[in-house]
Amino acid sequence: MATTGGAGRPEKRKAITRAATTVFGREGYVRASMDAIAAEAGVSKRTVYNHFADKETLFLSVALQNSAELTERIRELMAKYLDRVVDLRRDLTDFAIERANAVLSAGEHGALGRAIRAEVANIPADVLEAWLEAGPVASQRDLAQHFAALTGRGLLAVEDGELAAEQFTLLTFHGVAERSFWGALPVAAEEVERIAAAGVDAFLRIHGGPGAGRPAG
Repeated sequence: MATTGGAGRPEKRKAITRAATTVFGREGYVRASMDAIAAEAGVSKRTVYNHFADKETLFLSVALQNSAELTERIRELMAKYLDRVVDLRRDLTDFAIERANAVLSAGEHGALGRAIRAEVANIPADVLEAWLEAGPVASQRDLAQHFAALTGRGLLAVEDGELAAEQFTLLTFHGVAERSFWGALPVAAEEVERIAAAGVDAFLRIHGGPGAGRPAG
């Protein structure tokens, strides 16, 4: 993939990446143009090319930045609820609710993710792979590690952490994602909570460990 030295002022680069996030989220990858991004940023097209060699490079940059920011937010939620579990069911449910809300409230970050999913056949394969690795794959890997740690404490009985993480996400999150069209439409808080609680109960029926029924010290 073409690269550039990123010549030019940092504030211009930030303006361009903000504008690109908006334009790619609104127009998608194929329809978005460097002209539209330059206009949104209030700079010349030449300035855009001073920072990014081509549209693919710019898209990769903003996709990775947006993905990494959401991944870090989810990582913070895992640390908050899963590092020091007191009530396993409650902590898993609270994590599931806050993770869903983080995605639903992602704004333009969420719009970019929707654009990627809608145009997956048109996104360059290396860009798609990098986005997945920085975002969904990284989050699932982090969750698998937390489940392994909880298994070591006797709170879960998980043999395959990655499979358990995938099951947890399917049970507690994908219902919200589908109803909201990945954050495009609002979902009532009560519905988010219902899906999360029901999903956690189903998950614990599959993977609950001997200590799952009592508060952990």
